[in-house]
Amino acid sequence: MLLSQLIKDLKYESVNFTDYNIAMIAYDSRRAVEDSLFVCLNGVRADGHNYAQKAYDLGCRAFLCERKLELPEDAVQIIIENTRKGLAVVSAEFFGRPADSLKIVGITGTKGKTTTALMALEILNKAGINTAYIGSNGVIINGRHTATVNTTPESYDLHYFFKKMVVGGITTVVMEVSSQALKNYRVYGIKFCTAVYLNLSQDHIGVWEHPDFEDYLKSKAKLFTNEYLHGNAIYNADDPRFIRVVGKSSIDAMTFGIREKSDITAGEIVSYRDSNSLGVEFNCYINEKRTHFKIMVPGEFNVYNALAATAISAEFGVSADFCAHVLENTPVSGRFEIVSGIKNRTFIIDYAHNEISLMNALKTLRSYNPSRLICLFGSVGGRSQSRRAELGAVASELADICIITSDNPDFEPPEDIINDIVDGFIRNCPFYTFINREEAIRYVVRESKDGDIILFAGKGHETYQLIEGKKVPFSEREIILDECEKIRLQNMEKTIQSPI
Repeated sequence: MLLSQLIKDLKYESVNFTDYNIAMIAYDSRRAVEDSLFVCLNGVRADGHNYAQKAYDLGCRAFLCERKLELPEDAVQIIIENTRKGLAVVSAEFFGRPADSLKIVGITGTKGKTTTALMALEILNKAGINTAYIGSNGVIINGRHTATVNTTPESYDLHYFFKKMVVGGITTVVMEVSSQALKNYRVYGIKFCTAVYLNLSQDHIGVWEHPDFEDYLKSKAKLFTNEYLHGNAIYNADDPRFIRVVGKSSIDAMTFGIREKSDITAGEIVSYRDSNSLGVEFNCYINEKRTHFKIMVPGEFNVYNALAATAISAEFGVSADFCAHVLENTPVSGRFEIVSGIKNRTFIIDYAHNEISLMNALKTLRSYNPSRLICLFGSVGGRSQSRRAELGAVASELADICIITSDNPDFEPPEDIINDIVDGFIRNCPFYTFINREEAIRYVVRESKDGDIILFAGKGHETYQLIEGKKVPFSEREIILDECEKIRLQNMEKTIQSPI
């Protein structure tokens, strides 16, 4: 595609303009090649303008930038005000504006995005609406999974996936829209047919994310402006901050909730537990019609997620009865995911990685009256340092035993992170520390007893550990199951050796 075609919708100044043919777009200088357009993104940790020479050395001759670069004269420079917006615009054009052919549902909130999106994905696909997913659990197109780095990928990657979806016959997308995606224009130019607001609480405040809560809130609220939303809003009427996020616009809205009067409500909420699993049952009311739900994830917050997924499905003409039927048999990977390994012991993998999500998880599990509630967790390295003390405070208050270990330490010494967590303890809760997370997992599985509930918090769906800049393969689920199998075989040997 000619450079002039790519940039036709941008306001720009050019330096040494030549209408090069562009075969690809790169925002990482290491991927820049001949016939590519290199987009200089100005980030918190690095400024892409400083890597323009490296892209040039690799053969790139076209640059989208925010200031003039010191490059040879055969380098074309397209200077614009904001290259993040620019990347979104040229990426959409490069792939033929695939988003315009899709009905895209955007889901935002501090917690519950992944569970809600995956519930809606399952319902819509089972209803015959060919739907794809983008979010923390990667990208799912026609049942095929692709891992991604961010909850909401960079705009170029988004439009790449949208193109694959259109080619694959997808008509609808449910996607998680993070505050960072909105702040950094990753979803700029996308017209959402539905925007969903779940909740908002303190999180993602720090050097690498949002400077304060107000910035976090305003970023979320962008999704509900006319710039992004070209259809209906769905919001949680029980969350007191909805008015500041969703606003008082004339956009048609559907509400859901448990306590406030809403279009979709839940009542008669009851928890259930069997030998290996946990869940919740409730009645859903829409226009006074009652539908009974039984879902495979526990807790009131998952009732909210199910209500939100039902509201999304209603936008596509799917009944609550159908939603209830699908969700009764739908687990959510990495979100209160039950790992069935040893009878009468409940192993749960969850992505809870901040104070609010961990508190909700532990309070929910406490309501199931475990013999012991054990929490295995850590905290990420290099950012959100205040989060560590908060995690320590919550876990020490609500768990019977804490197992503190690594969780994507990256370049930070794991023992420093562990010490920060312990310093936050507000109760003399028994705890054990392991720098190696696999050793911690195997230990707690071996030491578990009948009636215990063990929460493995922080990793959730992730299949890696981030250590010194490298993603090391790591599956919490596989480690749990492997240790359970070892215990089973050991018990068999004991039975054989002592038949009486």
